[in-house]
Amino acid sequence: MISVDLNSVREAHRRIEAAIRCTPVLTSRLLNDIAGSRLFFKCENFQKTGAFKFRGATNAVLSLSEEEQLNGVATHSSGNHGASLSRAAQLLGISAHIVMPDNAPEVKQKAVRGYGGKIHFCEPSLHARQAVLDDVVAEYGCAFIPPYDDNRIIAGQGTVALEIFRQVSAADVVITPVGGGGLLAGVALTMRALSHSTVIYGAEPKGADDAYRSFKSGVRVTEHRPNTIADGLLTTLGELNFEIIQKTVDDILCVSEESIVAAMRLIWIRMKLIVEPSAAVPLAAVLTNKPLFSGKQVVIVLSGGNVDLDKLPWLRY
Repeated sequence: MISVDLNSVREAHRRIEAAIRCTPVLTSRLLNDIAGSRLFFKCENFQKTGAFKFRGATNAVLSLSEEEQLNGVATHSSGNHGASLSRAAQLLGISAHIVMPDNAPEVKQKAVRGYGGKIHFCEPSLHARQAVLDDVVAEYGCAFIPPYDDNRIIAGQGTVALEIFRQVSAADVVITPVGGGGLLAGVALTMRALSHSTVIYGAEPKGADDAYRSFKSGVRVTEHRPNTIADGLLTTLGELNFEIIQKTVDDILCVSEESIVAAMRLIWIRMKLIVEPSAAVPLAAVLTNKPLFSGKQVVIVLSGGNVDLDKLPWLRY
């Protein structure tokens, strides 16, 4: 059941404000010229743990009662949520158990361990994730913190939009990547409450287009086989998130793998920022659909910067 609104996002911000970083908004004249619009990059790659996920994870952990915190927390994650939950748990001195697919990027495995999380590996499928998670929760008695389909997580991610509203005057468009949908749902419901005129888009790889298909059909896609370098967007759209996105998002745009790599490389060349492929998807959507954004003030959420520098994708494309 959805119980997230502007007030709960504001409450989440007050709860986590001392723990998170208010990330900067950066601009690039050269990228403006290339896009034909004014671009504002909300740099969640500078967030603690290197991704927006720290907001939602911290809100969820700080929302637990002392009794719920007692046996620690658990989740399943391909990387950023797991690292963020591990760090949030570390702040309270409690344990964190992270179920990760055995093909998760090494850089994200190291991040989880670096923040004190214990990794439990599983096969790279939703069924395997859930089965191992169930075993972990049963064995340790942990509180389960979902990676995206949770009111506390959505409210925490919505704090990105509170900052955007203060940092960018009269944004015409806000665009975020969409995987499980926590970021897009949180940002969309918050921006919709703060600025009725702002257009809100999700951006997704063509090889992982379950959110796009769900949005267009009105029926949530629950099973698909994603194939994309944007490893943070492999998860299926969450149920709560889908409901919010249907009500608050204007459209979801899909982009090719080549355009994701080109956008990621362009962010490095023009802004000297290394972001993960998932974070480059919104810029790819803007550059693929230039007439849609022409002359507008466009806020692009750079969702994270946890990328393996030894495996930069433009070395393969």
